Amino acid sequence: MQLRYAFRLYPEPGQRSALGRAFGCARVVFNDAVRARQDAHAANLPYPKAA
Repeated sequence: MQLRYAFRLYPEPGQRSALGRAFGCARVVFNDAVRARQDAHAANLPYPKAA
C-alpha cells in the first residue's frame, strides 16, 4: 500500500528568507558538482568521487 500526502507550507517572512538561503546554497553546491562532472568528462578523466 502506498500513501500519499498533500500539504502546503505558509512560512513566515523570516522562515521564507531562511528557506531561500538554504535552497540557494544547495543549488550552488549541486551546480558545482554538475560542472565538475562535465569538466572531467570533457577532459576524459574519471568522475570525481563523493568524498
